[in-house]
Amino acid sequence: MNRERRQFLHKSSKWIASTALMGNLPQILRNRHQGIAPSDQVNVGLIGCNNRGFHVLINHLKVDGVNCLALCDVDQNVLDRRAKELQEDHDQEVATYTDFRTLLERQDIDAVIIGTPDHWHCLPTVLACEAGKDVYVEKPLANSIEECNVMVEATRYYKRIVQVGQQQRSSEVWKGVMDYIKSGEIGAVQKVDIWANFNYGLGPKKVPNGQPPAGVDWEMFLGPASDHSFNPSRYHGSWRFFWDYGGGLMTDWGVHLLDMALWAKDLDKPAGKVLAYGSQMNLPDRARETHDTMTAVFSYDDYIIQWEHNAGKQVGPYDQLYGVAFIGELGTLVADRGKWQVFPEYDNASKAFKTEKVEPVKGQNGHQAHPADFIESIRSGKKPACPIEIGRAVAVSAHLANIAARTGSYHLVWDDDKNKISNHRKANDMVKPQYRKPWSFPKVG
Repeated sequence: MNRERRQFLHKSSKWIASTALMGNLPQILRNRHQGIAPSDQVNVGLIGCNNRGFHVLINHLKVDGVNCLALCDVDQNVLDRRAKELQEDHDQEVATYTDFRTLLERQDIDAVIIGTPDHWHCLPTVLACEAGKDVYVEKPLANSIEECNVMVEATRYYKRIVQVGQQQRSSEVWKGVMDYIKSGEIGAVQKVDIWANFNYGLGPKKVPNGQPPAGVDWEMFLGPASDHSFNPSRYHGSWRFFWDYGGGLMTDWGVHLLDMALWAKDLDKPAGKVLAYGSQMNLPDRARETHDTMTAVFSYDDYIIQWEHNAGKQVGPYDQLYGVAFIGELGTLVADRGKWQVFPEYDNASKAFKTEKVEPVKGQNGHQAHPADFIESIRSGKKPACPIEIGRAVAVSAHLANIAARTGSYHLVWDDDKNKISNHRKANDMVKPQYRKPWSFPKVG
């Protein structure tokens, strides 16, 4: 749906300024957005409500003129709890659904927020675009390379606004980092070192299989992923440590931090060469498949990005458990979500520093600004802060690292024009997932 069609639907089907229609609107919405033009109202639905998705929704509701009309989740308990919170704390009356396809049938919803586990990013995004809705989808863009590709295809074919939830693109801190780097103050950036050390990366504790709690549609949670008995370690919060649903620290924090390395050079393509090694500490009490320890190198010819994560650790370089170090000719800029600073190189010949030292510079994160940018993109038609092509570039790079480590191929060559790994057949077989029946891989057009 283009912007003109969106405004037409606003005016003609639900927000037309007639007494009869306004009488059917909830009083809370009429009061909440007094003074907001009907054509600027944006009605959203949330798919995936337990944790991150709900927080993203709340930040959307802080934008004037945004209403939530519907929630969808596979857990009725979560739905009931979130619907109650929205009504009591945010003056929002919502309908609830356990199947996202029913939510997408609603003509009065302009955009959807997808806060599901990673394996459920692709299908709802493609079908939402097909239904004429704009999409805010959490990172990583998808749980496989080919899913990323079809999501880009759908966004372009249906001419939708899609914002990927890499909110650092809307952060004051990271915008300051990029402005400083591109000013040339640290010279040309030749290499970027990234690290992420988190206790939670060890994965959940092992527990036996059991029956899903009352109200949980486990079959719907699995969706296109392989069949598996219910296990709490594969569910709320810890699903990301199993390949069927996520990619561990590499696609969780890795996508955010690798994205900053791409932004520094304005790159919108995946790395052409990826080298990666991963290992598992012998912890018999932990349930996980993803790598708790990993090193990866991403090569863009004359630009090198190095990643490492060490699960169970809380200490890292520069006394930061996570961060990004942009290594330039004249100095190194080090940043995390809360601050950035510059450590200048010393010139022995001139007995002087090559650039200025910069003490820590703080700023706001992008958690509120990123949803606001998405809504502004819907209203104006401008490109969002993190368009789907950027989400694809970093997600594909992260998936390549995981594939290299999982297959033991270690070094992969990616041909982005042909969308294939050109040097390893077994690794290339992992580019596209096999969907479990009755689900089928989405097609566009």
